[in-house]
Amino acid sequence: MAQVTWRTPDELMERVRHAATSSGRSVNEWITRVLDAATDPELSGSDADRVRERLARAGLLAEPSSVLVTQPDPQALEDARQAAGQGTPLSDLVIEGRR
Repeated sequence: MAQVTWRTPDELMERVRHAATSSGRSVNEWITRVLDAATDPELSGSDADRVRERLARAGLLAEPSSVLVTQPDPQALEDARQAAGQGTPLSDLVIEGRR
């Protein structure tokens, strides 16, 4: 059995973890099934259709609604912005640290 090291953006890794967890699989098993489905030569159609069909057959097609995306509460965001300007200026902390 081969082993591969994969470099990916953190955001993609989070989506992969979420999709694997949602399907009740380990990340390793999920990635293996995705790659197997994406390279199955017996499916036909356009590239996008083939990949979607392969993922669906493998039970791995993640619909956009299954990806967790949350927006912060607008009032909480505004409160955080207001509070951010109330602390000790960084320049004061630097000057204190140099004494």
